Amino acid sequence: MARIIINGVKYEVDDNITILEACNRLGISIPTLCHDERLNPYGACRLCVVEIKGRKNLEASCTTKVRDGMEIETHSDKVIRARKEILDLLFSNHPEDCLTCEKSGDCKLQDYCYEYGVERGTYLGEKKDYPIDDSNPFYIYDPNKCILCGKCIRVCSQLQGTNAIGLENRGFKTKVATPFNMGLANSNCVSCGNCVAACPVGALMPKKRIKHRAWEVNMVRTTCSYCGVGCQMYLLVKDNQVVGVEPAEGVPNHGLLCVKGRFGYSFINHPDRLKTPLIKRNGKFEEATWEEAYDLIIKKINEIKDKYGPDSLAGLTSARCTNEENYLFQKMFRALIGTNNVDHCARL
Repeated sequence: MARIIINGVKYEVDDNITILEACNRLGISIPTLCHDERLNPYGACRLCVVEIKGRKNLEASCTTKVRDGMEIETHSDKVIRARKEILDLLFSNHPEDCLTCEKSGDCKLQDYCYEYGVERGTYLGEKKDYPIDDSNPFYIYDPNKCILCGKCIRVCSQLQGTNAIGLENRGFKTKVATPFNMGLANSNCVSCGNCVAACPVGALMPKKRIKHRAWEVNMVRTTCSYCGVGCQMYLLVKDNQVVGVEPAEGVPNHGLLCVKGRFGYSFINHPDRLKTPLIKRNGKFEEATWEEAYDLIIKKINEIKDKYGPDSLAGLTSARCTNEENYLFQKMFRALIGTNNVDHCARL
């Protein structure tokens, strides 16, 4: 354990963690743009700087580990001035379109500028002017809104393992790009959208079928039904319609989703989606109740089993069901119907 002092208060914390981790555990808020608990410390944005007694320069709390006897100030005048200067620099080279930006209300740069009183960028001069990459079918990349925090790159390489994007050029001309600037559609991007979920600003945004802002939606936590992994996610619901999906933290997916879980939700509100069972009568499908459907299924199963035996029947179950439902399904076929002819649609 390390005995440290933060903002004049004595604490005892694990001696192998960073200052940022210690503050998070103690409920002391430190702003960050490039930090992600799932990724290796990066120290790119410098917004998390703190003042350590005895050191000349401010230190990035996300990369500096605690040591016994440390005295730390997280919101001293010097620290606040540095953070305001960093936000000023970022916003000076950022489009000032918060009123129409799709990220408004869920943008960390916007939130921190409000918190630290940065109303406009004071550094005048050349601004980034890059074309928008609209090639991906599921999301848009606007390099002019990118703050070069590097989270998208590190999520893609360290967590997703795809390495579809990286930093190009140096200095003012540095930007996130695909190899040879061929665009996301021509890269090895798998459209998982994990970079989109990690982006703290509006540089990476999903293509929305129904326009919505962060404060207009209710977030409903649920389990992805596309396969048996059980990824946790939030359905974004506006006016009783699912308008988007965001990954949830925690096991088993730790804030990650695949392309199906993240973007394959349009079937929910599709007008052709079945909402009641259908029974074919006189060659034509007609709506029926669940009781009628179950009665017909039982009748047909018994007729076929009596005439041809249990092995004339087979059951095909689905990855979109839970493990428990699939277990009950195969048990029904093996124990009640009396056949081992059970298969599953998943072939991954």
